[in-house]
Amino acid sequence: MRVSVSWLREYVDLPADLPTGDLEQALVDLGIEVESAVDLAETVTGQLVVGEVREIEELTGFKKPIRFCRVDVGAANGTGEPQEIVCGARNFAVGDRVVVILPGGVLPGGFAIGARKTYGHNSAGMICSAKELGLGDDHSGIIVLGPDVTAKPGDDARPVVGLDDVVLDLEITPDRGYALSLRGLARELSHAFDVPLRDPALVPAPSGTATAVYPVEVRDTVGCDRFAARLVRGVDPNAPTPPWMRQRLVTAGVRSISLPVDITNYVMLELGQPMHAFDADRIVGSLVVRRAEAGEKLTTLDGVNRVLAADDMVICDDTGPISLAAVMGGETSEVVADTTNVLFEAAHWDPAMVGRTARRHKLFSEAAKRWERGVDPAVALVALERAVRLLTEHGGGSPSAEVLDINHVRPRTPISLPADLPTRRVGVEYPPARVVALLERVGCTVAQGADRLSEDPGAVGVASGAGAALSVTPPTWRPDLTDPADLVEEVVRLDGYDRVPSVLPTAPPGRGLTPRQRRRRAVAGSLAERGYVEVLAHPFVSPGLADQLGLPADDPRRPAVRLANPLSEEEPLLRTTLLGPLLGILKRNLGRGHRDLALYEIGAVFHPRVGAGSPPAMGVDRRPTDAEFAAADAVVPAQPVHVAAVLAGDLDPAGWWGPGRPAGWADAIEAARDVLDAAGVTGERVEVRAAEYAPWHPGRCAELRVDGAVVGHAGELHPLVAAALELPRRTCAMELDLDALPAAPVTPAPTVSGFPPALIDVALVVDDSVPAEQVRRALEAGAGALLEDVRLFDVYSGAQLGAGRRSLAYKLTFRAPDRTLTVEEAVAARDAAVAVAAERLGATLRGA
Repeated sequence: MRVSVSWLREYVDLPADLPTGDLEQALVDLGIEVESAVDLAETVTGQLVVGEVREIEELTGFKKPIRFCRVDVGAANGTGEPQEIVCGARNFAVGDRVVVILPGGVLPGGFAIGARKTYGHNSAGMICSAKELGLGDDHSGIIVLGPDVTAKPGDDARPVVGLDDVVLDLEITPDRGYALSLRGLARELSHAFDVPLRDPALVPAPSGTATAVYPVEVRDTVGCDRFAARLVRGVDPNAPTPPWMRQRLVTAGVRSISLPVDITNYVMLELGQPMHAFDADRIVGSLVVRRAEAGEKLTTLDGVNRVLAADDMVICDDTGPISLAAVMGGETSEVVADTTNVLFEAAHWDPAMVGRTARRHKLFSEAAKRWERGVDPAVALVALERAVRLLTEHGGGSPSAEVLDINHVRPRTPISLPADLPTRRVGVEYPPARVVALLERVGCTVAQGADRLSEDPGAVGVASGAGAALSVTPPTWRPDLTDPADLVEEVVRLDGYDRVPSVLPTAPPGRGLTPRQRRRRAVAGSLAERGYVEVLAHPFVSPGLADQLGLPADDPRRPAVRLANPLSEEEPLLRTTLLGPLLGILKRNLGRGHRDLALYEIGAVFHPRVGAGSPPAMGVDRRPTDAEFAAADAVVPAQPVHVAAVLAGDLDPAGWWGPGRPAGWADAIEAARDVLDAAGVTGERVEVRAAEYAPWHPGRCAELRVDGAVVGHAGELHPLVAAALELPRRTCAMELDLDALPAAPVTPAPTVSGFPPALIDVALVVDDSVPAEQVRRALEAGAGALLEDVRLFDVYSGAQLGAGRRSLAYKLTFRAPDRTLTVEEAVAARDAAVAVAAERLGATLRGA
């Protein structure tokens, strides 16, 4: 929200010499973020003066109309002679007073002004438009000062055009909707500087009359609990918006449209009450406020024909919907150039309904922004009175004596607040009398208990009022105050966050990262060290993803949790596997021109608990019981943490040294092995077996087992899956369930031998159905304690081995901790290893 300080000063007596920095700090201390504070006087440097046009010479022979002007700028140019300026605008005449920047000045954006010859004449300076001064978007003509301006030629033009002001750009949090108005901001600043507030909502306003100004029926008093309206007849359709109002709207970032519409926007900024202006002559029959019928259509003011949903609220006449309530009006009833009878509407709408409607139609108007954050329901009649007075003052017309006010607003429910709760929650002494005083400054009505509260605001402790319950009724403009915690926050905020000590608790000894956190970091570090790049995917997926991944109908990954309020209706489900979103990221990067990719993600997947029912309703007035916690946990989806990786393109890059090596299914399996090793699972507990499991290729898929239990799969994606997801053939992936892994044991320090190793290679011929992992395990079992390492380094198959046979070559490393092995000892250990492989798997030495 953008607002000028001069406008704020109309409602709160800020110190006259208040530095901009102090004003910023005061707002920040109140919890209002200041995006920027711009002193407009500093946006234009040099001489910006008032000038009076003395002569105009029309220049011909050019592609566009050009005028050579002589402008009286008083003594500002040092000579007293008229200033010669070439200008292309045509909306001024001789005798008009204009705004002139003289040579040496600099306009917003760093546009320097000098003297030069152009169109055959000398031009020294510029006659300025609003856009050139940064005051608006109007570049069609220069600024012509009105007759009410008393400045003389040569006077400083900054105060005349509003460049002597400070503009604040504020970021208002969603719970502070009242601060989206001058009224709310002025109230906050009155707290900060302890100065009087002139609340613009306290002016008298006529109440509703027995006779309605216009026939209106409200059919849904939940979606609209107050609807007020007043009519002004005989308005001058050509009446312009006064310059001061137009300037304030432009400063706030609101485009000036017409006098009635500008007034509704002005009142919205001033009081926080969004309004709408109807052309009363374009309304057919009576008005009806109701929920829309699904499929109804309405063309809104932005020219878009919108299909309405049953949850939308609309204002209708006999022709159908004429306004999307609280969000945007319709074309058929808008104020137009010849409107003479204006019907002002000020209502109060359900914030939840407005928020859903704005998001459904992607219409985030200034009105909707305020409605979904909460608007004061008590200010509707004041807003109407303010709008009617402004319209009749500047546009003529006569207001009707009838005032419509359909009011179903419920009074605020009092909140019970123990007087010592702020002290107990925050750790700062807030005497009960201080608590009451601060809540009353917020606007609350506080009914004190039977105990008399301490009169001394500086008293330590809660002597006389300790434990007394205060009955606090929040003001109508603070819908965010609903429970005692909200009131405690207000007490702390107004008393000053700086009074709350910043004390970090002492961490208990012996604690650090949990085993789960250590495992996650170890796995992430392991993959990153091997060249994988971590990504974070949204956990939302489309209902068709299971079909794209080729999951069978009975696959446990098919049932998914559906979100009640999804960000996108196209992706309403929570993922049951990391591969779907991760492959989507892979596809997006491939589309951006990347060809060699290795990505990974660690995150939760979500499996619904079928038949669990609904969670119990739990309030905020007390801690839930253990039984309630257990009942709620029984409904929450299971959320195991998985790790997944995907590969495409070359794993080893190509270069002058030769071609690159494309990533293959074996690399995905090796990535899974690396993860298990980083997670503290030793190699002898890991078994890799061939498997068939979607979405992997049935002939290039491996399942990984730890202590006999399947913990994940790795390999090459099925060609149909790669085609469905528009991924390259041979794309590989792996996914493991980290929560299914056993806890990492305490790893003993390794024994390091200083004696040399004995290296022996052995090639064994086995059936090609025998996994290499089983051969490795057999060699380890037979070699005994002298075997330090065994590594597969070659796989060969050929006609000389026979059909269905292959050769697996392993490098065996033998070493003793206390001596140098003899050749006989190493060969005996090798023979023992080969003997066990032959016994278990029918292996034979190649060449034997």
